[in-house]
Order: sequence, then C-alpha cells, then structure tokens
Amino acid sequence: MAPRRRPVAVVALILFLGIVVGTVLGEVIGIILPEGKIIRDVFVNSTDLYVGPLNLDLVVFSFTFGFSLKVNLMSAIGIVLVSLLLRWYW
Repeated sequence: MAPRRRPVAVVALILFLGIVVGTVLGEVIGIILPEGKIIRDVFVNSTDLYVGPLNLDLVVFSFTFGFSLKVNLMSAIGIVLVSLLLRWYW
C-alpha cells in the first residue's frame, strides 16, 4: 500500500504551528534561564522572517499587508512535535 500524501495546506499548517509553538517555548525557556548562560542564548537567539509591508491602494480604500515570524532552535523542535501530534491524531 502506498503512503498517503498530505495536502499542501496541511504541510503549511504543520510548519506554521510548529514555528509558533517552538518560538513561544523558546521565549519561555529564555525567561526561566538566567542571563549570561550559553544555553539561554541558544534558545533565545532568533532570526526574523518577514514579508511586507505590501501596500494595495484602491481608490476607495487601501490595505497594508505584513507578516513576520521569529524563528529559533525551538521552532525546529516545535515543527517536529506538531508533526508528530498531527500524525498521531490524523
């Protein structure tokens, strides 16, 4: 039996939720650990990924779109955890 293929939306959901959960966990760990420790720096240091701002100006109204993600080591761990949870659940 061939393995079941996941829709692209599910993969995007896994990546997004994993990054969000991992970043939150990394920030919580950063608050708990004392400053000046190398292990804290590993969890707290992050890279910002952003898109925008994109302006769409229509005559009647205008939109401004922007998106930003803060990615750290825990984000990768969060992606693994969320994918395991979704695999177990789905």
